[in-house]
Amino acid sequence: MADQPVEAEHIVQDAGSDDGTLDWLLQDRRVQAFVEPDQGMYDAINRGLRRASGDILAYLNCDEQYLSGALRTVAAFFQQHPKIDVAFGDVVVVDARGHYLCHRKMQTPLKYHTWTCHLSTLSCATFFRRRLLHEPRLLFDPRLRTAADGKWMVQMLQRRVPMAALGQFTSVFTRTGANLGAGPDAQRENRALARSAPPWARPLKPLLILHHRLRRLLGGMYAQAPFAYDIFTLANPERRQHYPVARPTFRPPR
Repeated sequence: MADQPVEAEHIVQDAGSDDGTLDWLLQDRRVQAFVEPDQGMYDAINRGLRRASGDILAYLNCDEQYLSGALRTVAAFFQQHPKIDVAFGDVVVVDARGHYLCHRKMQTPLKYHTWTCHLSTLSCATFFRRRLLHEPRLLFDPRLRTAADGKWMVQMLQRRVPMAALGQFTSVFTRTGANLGAGPDAQRENRALARSAPPWARPLKPLLILHHRLRRLLGGMYAQAPFAYDIFTLANPERRQHYPVARPTFRPPR
């Protein structure tokens, strides 16, 4: 957020960190920090979204960041497409040192694939209009620990919220090995979400996966020319580091 060339409101929700974060966070005038107990990640996100005053909203977790200029791209897109309520950027996936692992290109998700299989977009590259929180009052389910974004997406698809893909890299996701989305809670909650799908849709999961992959193939989601990205790392938190990618791949390492 520090070098985004747009006016942005930066809200930090902290449940009471004991790792030294509060030693500097409350003194940083670039952010609005709220330190208070919460009921988990999605309750904290809801609190931040309710406090936000901007028209375009988004959120990041601690293992995510925006690429330089990403928010300017997002702002211009929404200005040019006033009927779109949700936009998805592409994502670079890196390791804990910032080295490239793979990338994820985004298409607008489909309802029954999302419902029965998995969420095909990433929250760090999801941007949406504030009016979604009020009409029809879409917020995250705080009872869920890891899969509330999947349920949220299904609810938006059910209500036919207008969505679009930006077709540009906007965000970076750091694969640390301890990400919540890879844990047993995520698997359990994703299975529960799939079980909540219509009975007729569940047996069609293999066909929905095949359709999803064909759609990505035809949409060019598996192709990417060499590129480069600049990010902040733990080793260099004050200045972006440059990483060229000679052989891009959509396949995550095992």
